[in-house]
Amino acid sequence: MADVTVTQLAETVGIAVEHLLVQFKEAGIDVTSAEQVVDAKQKQALLAHLRVGTQKTDSDDKPTKTITLKRKSTSTLKAGGSTRGRTVNVEVRKKRTYVKRDTSLAEERAIEEKELLAKQEAEAEAKRLREEAAKAEREAKAAEKLAKTEVAEEKTATPAATATIDAADTKTAPKHKKDAPAPADKSAEDRKQKKSKVKAKERKSQSRQEKRGARNPLATLDDEGSWGKSRRSKSNKPSSLTEHSFAVPTAPVVREVMIPESISVADLAQKMSIKAADVVKKMMQMGGMVTINQVIDQDTATIIVEEMGHTAIMTKEDAIEDDILILADSDAQLQSRPPVVTIMGHVDHGKTSLLDYIRRAKVADGEAGGITQHIGAYHVDTDKGSITFLDTPGHAAFTAMRARGAQCTDIVILIVAADDGVKPQTVEAIQHAKAAKVPIIVAVNKIDKEDADPDRVKTELSQYEVIPEAWGGESMFCNISAKQGTGIDALLDTVLLQAEVLELKAVATGPAKGVIIESRLDKGRGPVATVLVQQGELAKNDIVLAGMQYGSVRKLIDDRGHVALSAGPSMPVEILGLSGTPTAGDEAVVVVSERKAREVAMFRQGKYREVKMAKQQAAKLDNLFSQVAESKISTLNIVLKADVQGSAEALLESLQKLSTDEVKVNIVASGVGGINESDVNLALASQAIMIGFNVRADATARKLVDKEGVDLHYYSIIYNAIDEVKAALTGMLKPIFKDQIIGLADVRDVFRSSKFGTIAGSMVVDGTIKRNNPIRILRDNVVIFEGSLESLKRFKEDANEVRMGTECGIGVKGYTDVRVGDQIEVFETIEVKRKL
Repeated sequence: MADVTVTQLAETVGIAVEHLLVQFKEAGIDVTSAEQVVDAKQKQALLAHLRVGTQKTDSDDKPTKTITLKRKSTSTLKAGGSTRGRTVNVEVRKKRTYVKRDTSLAEERAIEEKELLAKQEAEAEAKRLREEAAKAEREAKAAEKLAKTEVAEEKTATPAATATIDAADTKTAPKHKKDAPAPADKSAEDRKQKKSKVKAKERKSQSRQEKRGARNPLATLDDEGSWGKSRRSKSNKPSSLTEHSFAVPTAPVVREVMIPESISVADLAQKMSIKAADVVKKMMQMGGMVTINQVIDQDTATIIVEEMGHTAIMTKEDAIEDDILILADSDAQLQSRPPVVTIMGHVDHGKTSLLDYIRRAKVADGEAGGITQHIGAYHVDTDKGSITFLDTPGHAAFTAMRARGAQCTDIVILIVAADDGVKPQTVEAIQHAKAAKVPIIVAVNKIDKEDADPDRVKTELSQYEVIPEAWGGESMFCNISAKQGTGIDALLDTVLLQAEVLELKAVATGPAKGVIIESRLDKGRGPVATVLVQQGELAKNDIVLAGMQYGSVRKLIDDRGHVALSAGPSMPVEILGLSGTPTAGDEAVVVVSERKAREVAMFRQGKYREVKMAKQQAAKLDNLFSQVAESKISTLNIVLKADVQGSAEALLESLQKLSTDEVKVNIVASGVGGINESDVNLALASQAIMIGFNVRADATARKLVDKEGVDLHYYSIIYNAIDEVKAALTGMLKPIFKDQIIGLADVRDVFRSSKFGTIAGSMVVDGTIKRNNPIRILRDNVVIFEGSLESLKRFKEDANEVRMGTECGIGVKGYTDVRVGDQIEVFETIEVKRKL
């Protein structure tokens, strides 16, 4: 017998655990807990106790207790024989009944079985005897025939020979059949062997039953006669408490599906562990025609997940952006990196010539007309250190990067021609550098000319808060000649000194992160983007996500046109393999997989239209009042361009005087000349409106204005510009409301009616009494009640208004204490427009 717990034994025999524990207690067996293990001896003792208790009961009071055990098992079969077949749930129910009976019934059954066995043995014995008798009869006939043959031979043989043969037969021949035992004796021996075989079978059967009882306590109880099976199961396999079987799960698996703001149908199906075709089918049933690669929004995906029987968990807005980076090792040490320097200045002041001399290459020779037409990024190795230079035409990329929050420049070299002085684009460069909070190093160029005046440059720059160190300021000045190379070494030393003060460091290993400097579509190579790596290491085959574009890096090309294997911090390289041309200023990061990069890129493309519409409405003059009502704006940013410096200064001063404690005019930038792309980018970055006084925007700027929705206004009369800005600021002021008295009536008499209540007989002494306006009741010039009129009558007719000098009856709503001598004042609330 196998050892089992009380709970298992109770489940097997089909009785309550508490009842079985009571039986153990009555039997004197130390079993008190349902989890206690019961061995074979304890089972035998319990059975003996139950058997004795059964024998003591009266034969007439023999209760028969029937216990039925029901077992149900389920499994899943796949019909159809293919992968698209349907699954069918199969449920198998088994029922087994156990009957508790006493010892006398078991004995009677044993006697019946013994009688049946004896009857079967008697029939078998009779059959065997008949067969043996038939066999003996055949042998007797054969012996008789042989005897006749021998007699015939003896008659023909000689007497001597017969004697010799007889002698020989008596010595060597075997015994004759007459000497063999009788058939009756042989049958008795066979019966004895048969009985021994039957006993052996019984012993073997008993041994098998004992082994079966060791595996199944229920079978052992049945053998002992206390608990028996009235009906046997169709299965011949004994049940076992110790055997474990695998059951196929039939309940559906419910998964928690994380849903971002947008997700493709294929990715949604993968998260639910189902086929994408099933998701497409479900959406078609719901009325949505989609493809596997189509991106759906969060609400739609949530409905689909719930319809498929899973739990949807919506992630927060822009949560998809949180896990796109393969972050560098936090234990990685920061290493010094080269500074990134942007050369800015007015047209033809020597920006590219300075870079050419440093790089020892004629970059300007390849440009149309000697003017820089594209953004260049170059890495220069000098004897005193490495520097990365950015050459920006019109500062457009610099402003665009700041508008998108990308800070890629460490130091700005402001180049000013010593013979030309400060020009409009020079002032723009100063404004951009100060807005980005980047240190400025002034390079006074062309000092080799006869009319060069470096002191004049310092004086003019000091007006824009660019003060030299020699004058107590923070800006370092260097006098150079880009053509002859005068002062270039001193300028590079100043740059490296400023970089040392800034302590520029970055992680040099791990996934790369950078910013897009420029991008273009090459006819033979496809989209080409210039990336300035800011941290990590960018290598071939990395998956790069840049703005709304993504792709695997197929090739890296350095600033000298050579193929590179990798690029570290502050290194500019061109990369090939993106899906499109990203925008200058977009952040470029290395992500985990191309699938993740595609998901984020498609998410950004979906958000682009919403962002664009928001930018178009951000700085509209028509929406300023509504923005103020929502407390979104209190400052009006303006980018001002004029034809001459005098007009610009006059307009600037007039607009700044419009500022008050509640609203403020902030002139982001002002200058002389036409509106260019840099001005539009600056207005876009600062959410400012643009004012052009006697100037117009060029073709590139107009295209950008139309694309980004910047609010641009042209004026030719200074007062028109001032009046429109003043009107806009007036709309930004909070409105003022005040009460205006429109009528006054004296109470001459008071009438009380059960139908109309208290009626004040009054005389209108000033203005007009209107029925729908609010009122106040005055007593001795003190307000005692404020409310509204319930009725206004002229004689017996209702009236909407009663003019001065006319009698009327006034019923006050909710007030009955009206007295003679009171005054009823009618007023209205009006909005007073504020003026600056």
